[in-house]
Amino acid sequence: MADQKQLFNSNISKVEAISTPLTIREALPVTDEIATTVYEARNQVRDIIWHRDDRLLAIVGPCSIHDTEQAYDYARRLVELREAVKDKINIVMRVYFEKPRTVLGWKGLIYDPHLDDSFDMLTGLQKARKILHDINAMGMPCATEMLDPMVPQYIADLVSWTAIGARTTESQTHRQMASGLSMPVGFKNSTTGDFTVAINAAKASRGQQSFLGISQDEGRSCIFHTKGNPDTHLILRGGNNGPNYSAEHVAMAEAVLEKNGMDKSIMIDCNHANSGKDPYKQPEILEDIVKQKKDGNKSNICFMVESHINGGNQSMPEDLSELKYGVSITDACIDWSGTESMFKDAAASLS
Repeated sequence: MADQKQLFNSNISKVEAISTPLTIREALPVTDEIATTVYEARNQVRDIIWHRDDRLLAIVGPCSIHDTEQAYDYARRLVELREAVKDKINIVMRVYFEKPRTVLGWKGLIYDPHLDDSFDMLTGLQKARKILHDINAMGMPCATEMLDPMVPQYIADLVSWTAIGARTTESQTHRQMASGLSMPVGFKNSTTGDFTVAINAAKASRGQQSFLGISQDEGRSCIFHTKGNPDTHLILRGGNNGPNYSAEHVAMAEAVLEKNGMDKSIMIDCNHANSGKDPYKQPEILEDIVKQKKDGNKSNICFMVESHINGGNQSMPEDLSELKYGVSITDACIDWSGTESMFKDAAASLS
């Protein structure tokens, strides 16, 4: 006769208890100043999405965060750039802790904060919250990608804009999660380049949803019933068939948005398939976005740039002391000098 224990967790090697969201949030609470930064940034993003503010929204920063001090170094630089271009471009820092993998690889700071496959996720959540907390304290609002549906309970109060990535846009779980998030959410077109999937996701997330999750206080399993998130929009990031940031591609996306009864609010991802993963093509794409805007396009309301202190990317060495400073360990990024130039040039052109 079979042992009933064999029916559960047959492929689980270990189960670890973890702190509740409330415990981690209480250890690093939001100050009034930080709350104001997040609240005001969310409203500014909403105003841009709904065409009440004609500035461009920019989500800019490293492909992923892997080092706390480097994140702070980048944020301090970005605070100054944000002030310099604020009349034409509203900057929110890209602070990504979760990386979806096509097969295997480093999954981000929340999952593996020590970069050694130890998967100390409690430390990862604590570090992620600390980084978001401290960057917001500088007056720099933060954006991230929400991948695991439980993670928002630990960090969402410190996030002003969220992305749902190309690999998860079609996921019902992520559409449900986005429906309940308190900040604007952008959905990327699929890796094939199909943007109807992302439009469907944005539309679905505006509706009421019900799903399973964990409570913030006791970490108990609960059923969440959402009101729907009205502030969702499309992100064009290119696909297997090439870029999709041109005026022609934008016009096609506008037609599908209109057919679906959705407002025409589009973000262009300047990297990924739009740049052919060459981060130094991002300034050319931003120039094209600015040209479209100056030619009268109202739909291109925001863009994304992958940028770091130093350019390119690097593989993870066995000896972590050999990691180069300010260089991405995931997708390649444009360096700080190039970032500063492309933003100042864009702001000047828009003026």
